[in-house]
Amino acid sequence: MTGMRFSPGTTKDLLTRRRLPIDSLTWKGFPMVARERFVRVAPIALIVAASVFVAGCSSGRSPSTSPNPSSGASGEITAIRAARVEQNRAIAAGDRNRVAEFWTDDVSARRGLGAAVAGRQAYLEILQPIAGAKSTVVYQRIPVEIEVSDRWPLAFETGTWAGHLGNVNGPDVVTGRYSAQWVKRDNRWLIRSEVFVALSCSQSGCDAQALP
Repeated sequence: MTGMRFSPGTTKDLLTRRRLPIDSLTWKGFPMVARERFVRVAPIALIVAASVFVAGCSSGRSPSTSPNPSSGASGEITAIRAARVEQNRAIAAGDRNRVAEFWTDDVSARRGLGAAVAGRQAYLEILQPIAGAKSTVVYQRIPVEIEVSDRWPLAFETGTWAGHLGNVNGPDVVTGRYSAQWVKRDNRWLIRSEVFVALSCSQSGCDAQALP
């Protein structure tokens, strides 16, 4: 084998260097003021680091991790999502009576540009095709998050909505976000209130004005 050759004292010297006291490696190069600061600060830093470690271990999860919903809540969330899917289908099919089956009688809403709606009948009138209109706008709501109360028969839904030109597969002419309150009655989840906010538009969707 060719290459580097070690003198008999090389290994001993290396081991000796590894056993050098800390003072000879670091301490002699520090000014006295720096030494005093290090002595005061180092124990505090160790205590803080230990506290953070213990707190993390005791929590069992990182602060950003949310607990999973219980099996009961998961079932309710699934039911609400299914109800929203069915209502979207009814809207796409133009089945106004089926759409209304998912509302309470006293349902209320705030439309995307600010108009208020009170009652099932008033809400149904919004879905009535406008006579003489060149095209219709079909609305769809996509839930993003649903939270079910563990105390009351209530749930909160939030998501995105879009108005499609002509049919459900048409281009989006207005989009935004919404929130909804659901209430469970006679083992059915119904929408009691909805708030829509329009955030973007294109083509004819930009013609309407928001309420002041």
